[in-house]
Amino acid sequence: MNLDNQKKAVNILGIETSCDETSVSVVKDGSTILSNIISSQIDIHKRFGGVVPEVASRKHVEGINFILQQALEEAKLTLDDIDGVAVTYGPGLIGALLVGIAAAKAISFTKGIPLIGVHHIAGHIYANHLVKPLQFPLIALVVSGGHTELVYMEQHNHFEILGQTRDDAVGEAFDKVARALNLPYPGGPHIDRLAQQGNATIHLPRALLDQSYDFSFSGLKSAVINALHNAKQKEEEISKEDMAASFQEAVVDVLATKTMRAVKEKGVKQLIVAGGVAANKGLRNRLMQETEATSVDLTIPPLELCTDNAAMIACNGYFLHQSKQWSKLDLNGIASLSLESAYNDK
Repeated sequence: MNLDNQKKAVNILGIETSCDETSVSVVKDGSTILSNIISSQIDIHKRFGGVVPEVASRKHVEGINFILQQALEEAKLTLDDIDGVAVTYGPGLIGALLVGIAAAKAISFTKGIPLIGVHHIAGHIYANHLVKPLQFPLIALVVSGGHTELVYMEQHNHFEILGQTRDDAVGEAFDKVARALNLPYPGGPHIDRLAQQGNATIHLPRALLDQSYDFSFSGLKSAVINALHNAKQKEEEISKEDMAASFQEAVVDVLATKTMRAVKEKGVKQLIVAGGVAANKGLRNRLMQETEATSVDLTIPPLELCTDNAAMIACNGYFLHQSKQWSKLDLNGIASLSLESAYNDK
C-alpha cells in the first residue's frame, strides 16, 4: 500500500457558547464525532424562568477551559492534531458569544491554524449531516427558542430563507405558554409530555396559513392566555393536558403545512429538521406521516444533536475549512447575524 495516497484526516475543533450551553467538540472529516462535551446551565437559569445573559456569560468564562480540555482528552488528541477551530459568532447573546470567540482566537493564533466563524443556525442545519450526508436540493425547517425559519439549500453553505417568524419563535411560544400553565422552564418538553396525555379539544387559531412561508405564533400564544384567563374568571377549570395538546397541534399544523408546501414547490430530495424544537414528538410524528408516501428523505437529528452543541459547529466548520472560507482574527460576535449574509456574501 502506498501510504502517500492515504488521505490525512481533517480534525475540526468546534466551540459553541451562543446561549446557555458551553460546548466543545472535535469532529473528523465533517462526519465523525470524536467528542462532544456539553455543559448546560438550565438548572441555574430555571429559577429565573429564562436565561439571564450576564449569568450565562460568567458561567461560560468559568467552564470553557475545562470543557476544552475534556473534549480533547475524549477525542484522544491534542491541539497539535487540530486543523481548524470553528466557533459560533452569531446570532446569540453577545457576551456569551464573545467568550467562545476569544477562546477560538487564542487557539487559532497560538497554533497557527484557521479560525472559522460559523452561523448558529447553519450549525443546527449541519447537525443533520452528522446523521447522514446532506442531499441537495433540500429544505431545512429550523425550529428553536429564538428561530423559526424555512431554509432552501442547493449546495453546501448556500442558504435561501423562504420564510421566518414575524414575532415569537416557536420555542419562545412554547416557553410562554408553559409559563401560563405554571410549568417549569424550559417549557417545550413539558408541553410535549402533557400533549401526549391530553386531547386537542380546544379551538385555537392557525396563523398565516396563506401563500406566505412566514410564521406567526404571537396570536396563538395570546389565544391560549386569554382562554386560561376567561376560564379563571368564570371559575372553570381547563385541563392542562388538553390545552397542551390543543396548542401543540395548532403549532404543528402550521409548521407541517408550510414545510410540506415548500418541499413540493421546490422539488427537493431531502427535508431536514433543525433546532431544539426538533425534539418535539408531535412535530416529529406529523412530519414522518407527511413524508411517508413521498420520495423525500426526512432527517431529524437524535435528541443530543437537536439542542445547542459544538459538534454541529465543527461539522459546518469542516465544509467552510475545505473551501477556505476562513475568518480573520478580528472576528467579532454579532447578536443578530443574518444567515444569508454570513455565507452568501463571502
